[in-house]
Amino acid sequence: VGTLKYIREIEAAMKFTAALCASSVFGYAAAFQPLNSVPLPARYGPSNDADTSSSSSSTALSMAATGPLSCRPIGIGSAAPKNIVTNKDLEAVVDTSDEWISSRTGISQRHLLTHPSGDEEEGEAETLKSLSIQAASNALEMSGLDPEDIDLVIVATSSPDDMFGDGPSVASALGCKNAFAYDLTAACSGFLFGTVTAGQFLHNSGNTIKNAIVVGADALSRWVDWDDRNVCILFGDGAGAMVLQACEEEDNGILGGASHSNGEGYVNLNCAYTGSPRKVATPDEITLSKGEYGNLKMNGREVYKFATREVPTVLEEALDSAGMTADDIDWLLLHQANIRIMDVVADRLGVPKEKIITNLSDYGNTSAGSIPIALDEAVRSGKVKKGDVIACAGFGAGLSWGSAILKWG
Repeated sequence: VGTLKYIREIEAAMKFTAALCASSVFGYAAAFQPLNSVPLPARYGPSNDADTSSSSSSTALSMAATGPLSCRPIGIGSAAPKNIVTNKDLEAVVDTSDEWISSRTGISQRHLLTHPSGDEEEGEAETLKSLSIQAASNALEMSGLDPEDIDLVIVATSSPDDMFGDGPSVASALGCKNAFAYDLTAACSGFLFGTVTAGQFLHNSGNTIKNAIVVGADALSRWVDWDDRNVCILFGDGAGAMVLQACEEEDNGILGGASHSNGEGYVNLNCAYTGSPRKVATPDEITLSKGEYGNLKMNGREVYKFATREVPTVLEEALDSAGMTADDIDWLLLHQANIRIMDVVADRLGVPKEKIITNLSDYGNTSAGSIPIALDEAVRSGKVKKGDVIACAGFGAGLSWGSAILKWG
């Protein structure tokens, strides 16, 4: 009896810990439900002893999952810097070639923010914040909403103009006087994590939030080592934004989702604080640290293995939570990191290549911006139509990865 009681106490503690983890992505109301109230893939059920080793997929206790959320996407927008750098241009920077880059990554060019010249009129210089504002403005225009209709603004970024966060100033510039705003940091998974977080606010009938804007924006060119030919060729800068609106259950636009993280993979992709010594002349002189970050560091081989292993699984988890299969989707939209990753994931899911949405060739890897930028182009070109189901997945630093099944419009 004593042993059984002890086991039950451990189970209760594990469930509470899992709920705390889930709350950061899916909101407190959803997180503190019984775990068995969230549909999980059969492989993670109580009768399946999932492998919990560090090299495996996460177990149910480390996965935050959601079923349908009562909100729908009604507007999309994007913005990218005017300055374009082609693969040919990079041949003058590092030892590489257009053929080498395009054949291994699928990238032909990227948009990059340039350093202000000092000659710009106030407000004219391109910044990550200005791109975020433009993307969100375009999304608002498509939605038909007034800025004062917006109740929540989330800016997903790992490279803000202001270390304390761009969200409030982006909301203010848009005229969203009634919104509360904040930043969310999850690298290339940020936009999807932000979308599901906003969806939880909109889904909760106990609050007053009816309309939200989620921005995904990054300028990783600021943190790339431009002497490292294996990394500098990959990244571009840009921003995308989506407007979500609360709706009735029959109109749900977020059909399911799943998210994971594994800090043991941090070593393979990071942009770490370095700092430099700064002496402060107190009576007993002390040496503090002057704020500095190093260059983005990535083990490409390990990140590729991680993505091709985990992304098909997290998509299946999200589809399971939506009560769907890969056969039910109209489009597959992955974080735009590498065309080979997209092809492998599609193949493992049995999704035809023609269902892949990609603009990687023109933008490179824009981190949190990649999914909304690609979706914006697909919607505005008429490729994605009202009612289409889009299986989305993001993955990147943390390591973190997640998926959401969206129904457009």
